[in-house]
Amino acid sequence: MRVFEAHPSFIAGCEFSPHPWLRNAHAMTVAGALWPRRARRLPAGEARRFEVEAGTSLLAKCHWQAGRRERATLVVVHGLEGSSESGYMRGLAELAFAAGLNVLRVNQRTCGGSEDLTPTLYCSALSNDYRAILRELIERERLPAVYFAGYSMGGNLVLKMAGELGEDAPPELRGVCGVCPTIELAACVDAIGQPGNALYQRHFVQKLKARLRRKARRSPGRFTLNGIERVRTVRGFDDAITAPHFGYRDADDYYFRASACRVTGRIAVPALIVTAQDDPVVPFSIFGGAEVRGNPRICVVAPERGGHCAFISRFSGGERFWAEARVAEFCAGAGIGKG
Repeated sequence: MRVFEAHPSFIAGCEFSPHPWLRNAHAMTVAGALWPRRARRLPAGEARRFEVEAGTSLLAKCHWQAGRRERATLVVVHGLEGSSESGYMRGLAELAFAAGLNVLRVNQRTCGGSEDLTPTLYCSALSNDYRAILRELIERERLPAVYFAGYSMGGNLVLKMAGELGEDAPPELRGVCGVCPTIELAACVDAIGQPGNALYQRHFVQKLKARLRRKARRSPGRFTLNGIERVRTVRGFDDAITAPHFGYRDADDYYFRASACRVTGRIAVPALIVTAQDDPVVPFSIFGGAEVRGNPRICVVAPERGGHCAFISRFSGGERFWAEARVAEFCAGAGIGKG
């Protein structure tokens, strides 16, 4: 395992020991997506809408502790084509709630059955959505300590938010975490385009196109489907749909401007990045730049194995999903007043 510039408030847990049947990165990644998390100790979530801009709300499932204003709070954001019901979202929520934190599982725009809460699609640039949630939790809920964690695309969003806030981050924001965060979008999309990753490419493109068609049925005239049948890659989808929808010149312009790596050097709160050196989707090399390694507030924990957002351990119980345990440990260990 490689650990860069560990923040003193975080002590990494045991070395990651991958499940013996899942030492291959692809097997680990697929198993991580399919392995059920029953989350029996997690109480039912309270649905709540956060208005992030005029006409757009995000839907969250909230798990509040008794005396919520005396507890730290963890806001969790899913990855591409995930939702608040994704296994890793429920798994992390269960561990964090058991550790005494309030937990909010947030759906990105249009995800988790929230298509009617926004006229737009979602994308990797919308870090202001989470800044709006942070502001509401501080101003309306008066919560004293808030953490954000994101998986893959969600990791890019929360790290980007923290970098954009920089030294102006409110004192209530105590830390951010990214699990396999796509902080350099072009490199990650290029990785998905490799021949060995055809399964992921096909999965994401099919899901993105299906979402676009649902949005088009709900908002006639707002979205064009012309040529969508010819789109075969994530880059092709972003070039044809995402970039023009959000005002970017093309996919390259979108990837450059939406990537958190441009601002990670400005992160001024404790930040944990958990990634795997064998991640087939997020190249490990993107974490070697000065924007990450030169920032003493960022701790990078990178086992040799783990796949993409999987990290299924040989151990059962709370440590079965190793990355989820590390994020819960980071937030619960810092708690209130230790950020």
